[in-house]
Amino acid sequence: MKSVAAILLVILGALAPAPASAEAITVGVTKNTVSPALLVAQEKGFFAAEGLQSELKLLVAGAEEIAVAVASGAIDFGGAGTSGGLFNLGGQVRIVAGGIHEAPGFQGLAMVASNRAWDGGLKSYRDLGAHLKTFAVTEVGGPTHYALVLAAAKYQFDLGGVRLVPLQSAPNEMAALIGGQVDATAPPTSSAAHAIQAGSVKLLGYVGDETPFQFGAVFASLKTANERRDTVERFLRAYRKAARLYHDAFTGPDGKRRDGPDAPELLALLGKDLGLGIEDVRFGISSMDSEGRLDVKDVLRQIEWFKGQGMVKPGVDAAAVIDTRYVVALPEQ
Repeated sequence: MKSVAAILLVILGALAPAPASAEAITVGVTKNTVSPALLVAQEKGFFAAEGLQSELKLLVAGAEEIAVAVASGAIDFGGAGTSGGLFNLGGQVRIVAGGIHEAPGFQGLAMVASNRAWDGGLKSYRDLGAHLKTFAVTEVGGPTHYALVLAAAKYQFDLGGVRLVPLQSAPNEMAALIGGQVDATAPPTSSAAHAIQAGSVKLLGYVGDETPFQFGAVFASLKTANERRDTVERFLRAYRKAARLYHDAFTGPDGKRRDGPDAPELLALLGKDLGLGIEDVRFGISSMDSEGRLDVKDVLRQIEWFKGQGMVKPGVDAAAVIDTRYVVALPEQ
């Protein structure tokens, strides 16, 4: 009887459908703390749990290059800062979720000055109008640039007298600042942490404390959004699970910055992936909505500003850049 039962089990096993193979996807992020939930989703196996065999590509390039890679099909999904380049690709790329947010009490981006500029009088945000002559950005129209735009609006100084120096990456921005080749920049704080602590540059303040805005987004190509809906939805389920874990690890019940029980594990995870020390990562933790929601109103405001400066084509449909099939809007405050 035992042999018959064993034979039946073999037959039934052979007739059962084979498990579907995981669907391969590629996810591109900049090599800094701008897209932490994507790193968490990869490392914690959340993509795999959704049947996605994900390959993470860490790129040193800035936000615009990630958007171009998504538009070209070189990668399936991207996570980076919002940018004029992303918005200009509105006919090819769609935002499907929100990323990190510059918010009070969090230290995602740091406004930092060179020691030379500091000695010349650039010691605070209020001094930018009188003393800022050169400002390093990853690319013109990128999130670092937009952080300066918001500072100029708040402190009412003219950007016409400031020369933007595009340097493609945060490490390049910091090298130029330390060398005194530019007056200031606003990189991810984790990239500036060592230099701030060593006194190689001077901290003017954190962008989130001065001018909060929706810094990060997750996006896919229009083709992927239209033709692979199930894939996008599985990707987003994994992403939102990671967003919740990240949020709870670094945000208290009152919404303020606080390390929770999972913080040590996530700090080590992010540090390993990004090649950063744990304290550097902790120094530059950004705010993130627990559901990966997007501040739609703020993104539309960004698009209109870039249009007004001629950095985004007039024909770009601002609303169409945001794919409402997938994006969950952050409630207006």
